[in-house]
Amino acid sequence: MPSSTSRRTVIKAGAVLMALGVTSCTGMPSPSPTSGTPSTTAAEPAATFNFGTAAQPLGLDPALSNDVESQRITRQILEGLVGVDQTTGKPTPLLATEWNESNDGRTYTFKLRTGVTFQDGTPFNADAVCTNFNRWFNFPVALRKQAPGSSFKGVFKAYSDEPGLSIFKSCTAPAPDTVQIDLTQRFTAFLQALTLPAFAIASPAALASGKADVLDQNRGGQAMSAFATNPVGTGPFTLAAWGTDNVTLSSNRNYWGDRGQIATINFMAYNHPQTRLQALLDGTIDGYDAVTVGNFDQLVKRGKQIVQRDPFSVMYVGMNQDVPVLQNQKIRQAVELAIDKETLIRKFFIDNTAKATQFVPPKISGFNNDAPELGHDPAKAKDYLKEGGYAGEELKFYYPLNVTRPYLPTPEKVYAELSRQLTAVGFNIKPVPVDWSDGYLQKVQSAGDHALHILGWNGSYSDADNFVGPLFGEKNGEFGYQDPQVFSKINRARGLPDGKERDDLYHTINAQIAATVPAVPVAFPISALALSDRVQSYPASPVLNEVFTKVQLKS
Repeated sequence: MPSSTSRRTVIKAGAVLMALGVTSCTGMPSPSPTSGTPSTTAAEPAATFNFGTAAQPLGLDPALSNDVESQRITRQILEGLVGVDQTTGKPTPLLATEWNESNDGRTYTFKLRTGVTFQDGTPFNADAVCTNFNRWFNFPVALRKQAPGSSFKGVFKAYSDEPGLSIFKSCTAPAPDTVQIDLTQRFTAFLQALTLPAFAIASPAALASGKADVLDQNRGGQAMSAFATNPVGTGPFTLAAWGTDNVTLSSNRNYWGDRGQIATINFMAYNHPQTRLQALLDGTIDGYDAVTVGNFDQLVKRGKQIVQRDPFSVMYVGMNQDVPVLQNQKIRQAVELAIDKETLIRKFFIDNTAKATQFVPPKISGFNNDAPELGHDPAKAKDYLKEGGYAGEELKFYYPLNVTRPYLPTPEKVYAELSRQLTAVGFNIKPVPVDWSDGYLQKVQSAGDHALHILGWNGSYSDADNFVGPLFGEKNGEFGYQDPQVFSKINRARGLPDGKERDDLYHTINAQIAATVPAVPVAFPISALALSDRVQSYPASPVLNEVFTKVQLKS
C-alpha cells in the first residue's frame, strides 16, 4: 500500500476538485427565493463521456431502487423539488424556486419553476408533483414486498394504509405553480430528505403508460415495471439505451437549465476493480468510481487523477435477531469482540478511513463521542460465547459477489477476513455468497435465514435521522431488531428543532444502539474516483449528488 503522503501528493498534483467537508452540510436552509431560468451554455453539448461503474443499475425508477448505480443514473434523468448545493450541502432550489414553512413545521408551500416540461413533452406543474407524492404514499402492499428499496417509509414512517403512523399527510395544488405539502408532525430534516433521488418527480403520463406500480418486467433477474426500464423526468439527460453491460444517456434538448458540455454519457459496468482500472489506462473510459486499495498504487504510479469524497457512509456487519441464537445479546457482543476493525481498515480501505463505533458519521450533528465500544478482544469473545450458551450453531453469513460499493470496495476479501476472525473465536460460519445482481440487497434486507451479512449505508442527506432512522427506526427484515424505546426516541428526535436537545437525544440513541449491538459498525470509508487527464473537474459530492452537466472537460 502506498503511504498517506504519496496518496495526498497525487491527488494534489492532479488538480482535482475535492469534495467539500461535510461540516458545512449540517444546517437547515432558509427559504431560497431564487426564480427564473438559469442561463444556458452558448455551445451545444457535443462531448461523449464514458464512465465506469461497479455494477449495472437494479432499476431506473428512483422511488423503488436505492442502490448507488441506479441513483447515479436517475439523478441525470429526473429531478426533485429541492437540490443540493455543491458548496454548502444545503437544500437549494431545483424544480421549486422557493418555499415557506409554517410556524408549526407541518405545512410547506413550494413555488414551482414555470415553463418546464417533462422529457415526453407533458407539462411539469403542481398536479404532476402531487401525482408523484400520492403514488408514493399509496404504494400497495404487494409492491412494497417486491421492492424493499423504497425510501418513502424510511423517511415518512408509514403509507396510506396506516395514516395515523405516517408523517406525510397530503399534497395539494392551490395553483399550477404552487404545491402545499402537509405533514402530521414537524419533521426537521424534511427539506433535506426531499433531496433524495427517491423523491424525484416523474412524468405522470409516463408513470401511467409504464404501469409503474406493476413489476411485470424482468431484467438481469430484477423485477421491475416498464417505467423502470424507461424513466421520464425533467432532468438534463434522457435514457437512450440500456444494454447488457452499459446504459447510454443523451442530452435533453429541451432542458430548462444549463446543459453543460456532454451530449452522450455511456455508463459502462465492470464488476471487477482491475478491469475498471485497465479500461481507464487503455482510454476506454474517462473515469470510474469505487477506487480500491489495490488500484490506488497503480493509479499513483501512472499519475492519474484521484478524487476522494469525504466519508459519508458506514460499513457494517449486520445480525438478524430473527435467527434464535442471535437473540442473545452476549452472542451479538461476542461478534463485536471478535472483529478486528483496525486490520480490516488497514487491509481493505483507503487511507484516512476511520474506525466506526456507531452509525452516525463524526461530522454529523448527533455523533456521540462517547458511544460505548467493546473493542477487539478474542479471549473475551470466547468467554461471551460460553456465557451465552453458544453450542456451535451454524450461522449463515451472506456476502455479495461481483460488486464494489463506496462503503465496501472488495466484499469477498472483507468477508474472508471477517470469517477468519469469527471462526477463530469459535463461531461456526457457513458462507453464503450471492451475486449482487441476483438480488443480494433484497435477500439481506428481507426476512430470511441470513444470520450475518455485510453491507453499508451511504448517507443521502446531512442529518443523523438519515442514518439511524432507516436502519433502526422500526423492526425490519434486515436486523429483526425490536426496541420500542429506541424507535420512540428516533421518532421524537426527527421532530425536534436543530439544537442541543436534538443532538443530545441522538447521542442517547447512538449509545443505546451501540450497547445492544443489533449490528457492528466497522468503518466510515473514504470513497474515491479515478479520472483521465481529459477531465478538468468533476462534481464530487459526499452524498453522491453528482450531475454530469457539471463535469468540465479540457478543450
